[in-house]
Amino acid sequence: MIRNLTEKLFGEIQQQLADKGTLIPARELHIALQAVLARADLVTREEFDAQAAVLVRTRAKLEELERQLAQLEK
Repeated sequence: MIRNLTEKLFGEIQQQLADKGTLIPARELHIALQAVLARADLVTREEFDAQAAVLVRTRAKLEELERQLAQLEK
């Protein structure tokens, strides 16, 4: 995933810089991009989907508890 993103970004940056007559060595750009992405707080799609499912269940439980509380308060 990171390698694919790095390659796409590298191609785009090199294309933009080629118009200006400047190029960045691929290895240096790859290392810099990996460092930036490593510091980013990213999660995989699987982790995101799992947490989204937990949130859906939690919301449903909360709504049920709020309904029960409303009945008890009557």
